[in-house]
Amino acid sequence: MRQRYSILIPVFLLIVLFTRVGYSAEPLGKRIVLDNGMILLLSEKHDIPMVTMSMAIKAGSMVEPADKPGLASITASLLTHGTTKRTASQISREIDFIGGSLSVSGGNDFASANLRVLAKDLRTGLDLLSDVLLNPVFDQKEIDRKVKEILAEIKRQKEEPGIIAGEAFAKMVFGDHPYGRTNDEVAAFLPKLVRQDIIDFHSMRYCPNNAVIAVVGDVSEKEIRQLLDEYLKSWKKKDQPLQSIAQPQVREKTVVQKIEKSITQANIEMGNIGISRENPDYYAVMIMNYILGGGGFSSRLMDDIRDNKGLAYDVHSGFIARKEPGAFSVSIQTKNESANEVIEETFKEIRRIQKELVTDKELADAKAYITGSFPLKMDTYAKIAGMLTSVEIYGLGLDYPQKYPGLINLVTREDILRVAKKYLHPDAMAIVVVADLKKAKLKY
Repeated sequence: MRQRYSILIPVFLLIVLFTRVGYSAEPLGKRIVLDNGMILLLSEKHDIPMVTMSMAIKAGSMVEPADKPGLASITASLLTHGTTKRTASQISREIDFIGGSLSVSGGNDFASANLRVLAKDLRTGLDLLSDVLLNPVFDQKEIDRKVKEILAEIKRQKEEPGIIAGEAFAKMVFGDHPYGRTNDEVAAFLPKLVRQDIIDFHSMRYCPNNAVIAVVGDVSEKEIRQLLDEYLKSWKKKDQPLQSIAQPQVREKTVVQKIEKSITQANIEMGNIGISRENPDYYAVMIMNYILGGGGFSSRLMDDIRDNKGLAYDVHSGFIARKEPGAFSVSIQTKNESANEVIEETFKEIRRIQKELVTDKELADAKAYITGSFPLKMDTYAKIAGMLTSVEIYGLGLDYPQKYPGLINLVTREDILRVAKKYLHPDAMAIVVVADLKKAKLKY
């Protein structure tokens, strides 16, 4: 839920990075639909003998049964913990022996599988990757161990005020939508989890027509197509059932949840439903948020609440733009006694950006930073692979890096005002305050 602001990079350094990494005239990669329905995104890079793969599979929490929260995540985490051919320790030893890395993890919209190997070890790497995807054994001992591990981590997180606030905020904003599922819901389900739940979810959701694989590095199209056909030939298409997802309710007024905890710093989360990544207003919203609270020390919230009033060490805002609308949130840590004033100042800045045009300098500075720092999102093979999967998932096009500066630079001051009015709802927000409530004396 939380987004931290980036440390600002000097303009001259961004110019150097822009020049070296830059907005190449070449497409980001090549898109190929394989016979089994999987989408291959290939970016050949022959400067170093390395290959990185990033796979996105539509097997995230969005498609897990509503009464089985956490099923998608535990399924993904168990894939590398033993197959019909290898034990968990054998998988670990084999990838370590070639100096590579292999991981699978869950997520909201997608599960992710990542592989990095030297080009000469690509066949070994694909053998391992295909084995964990196609042949997991889901040993009961591994399931029990993973459940115990997750429950212990959830218990530990109950002591983290920021996590407590974030969880409560997500539930307030999203309700029964999958984005609103909480650690408590996961902890209530996991003791009831049975092995067949995992087997069924994996069997239904892990299929090639549910997957996008980005390959970046020292490999040709002919070679990678032959290898994928060889190692994934037994992976068969499957029809995917249609699902009805409970949509978050539109909030009509501001609601506050107060959580008592004996701490010196109040943790505050406040915000509302935001936008999806595919929303055409995404770029204007990104710039608006940068000016409001996403731009680190140059943002209005930081300037007002931290620099001018000294009320908080950290205050920032963010829009989480996913396949479906995520959340807009402002996250603040302040002294218990300052909680009321900080909330008031946050509302003041939100309403100000809704009522008056941002300055020419604010807009120019935001555009310069956002366009100038963009090449940093493509300065490693792993980041290029991640970018490739993103452009496919959100329909951005393989020429997205070339289009990006224009999309940012088209945004006007009037656009900023329009999206601030449309997507910020200071009169109908969810507010969570985790604090020593006696000291905070909240008036909300």
